[in-house]
Amino acid sequence: MTQTPSPGNALWKLLWDYDPNGLVVVDLNMRIVVVNPAFCEMFRIPAERAIGMDAKQLLGDTTDLKNVFEEKSLIKGNERYFPEIDLYVRRVIFPIEDEELIACIVVDMSHEYHARQEILKMKREAIEQVNRVVDKQMQVAQEIAGLLGETTAETKVSLLKLRKTLQKEID
Repeated sequence: MTQTPSPGNALWKLLWDYDPNGLVVVDLNMRIVVVNPAFCEMFRIPAERAIGMDAKQLLGDTTDLKNVFEEKSLIKGNERYFPEIDLYVRRVIFPIEDEELIACIVVDMSHEYHARQEILKMKREAIEQVNRVVDKQMQVAQEIAGLLGETTAETKVSLLKLRKTLQKEID
């Protein structure tokens, strides 16, 4: 079961439990103190195991989290990919100064990321196909030019011979 935010209100609990965004809160030692069900689902870990865990184990580099608290700042739109679980997220990180905690809202952008990757793949394939067609056309054009050059040369030789023969008959 996830730990819920301090307001004991049923509305807060509903919002916490049904928010599709992952929510995680860490202390200044980078230990996870609170997670919601969406976070657990994204990171494929039960809440009981996540709570108390070193955030670095799940989130990797925690420098952003530390900086937010130290600088009393906010990070919005920070994107990150977790290849081991094929998860692409956008994060909002902010300090909860009164409690000496750092909160992170994690928005799963995996679907959009994979769609973008698929579009890029299709574009690369289209470029490769265009290159193959252009190369093939250039090869055919060079072959045609070569054949035309040969037949033109043969025609010229034949016409020069004919002219020479006809010239002899006239002279």
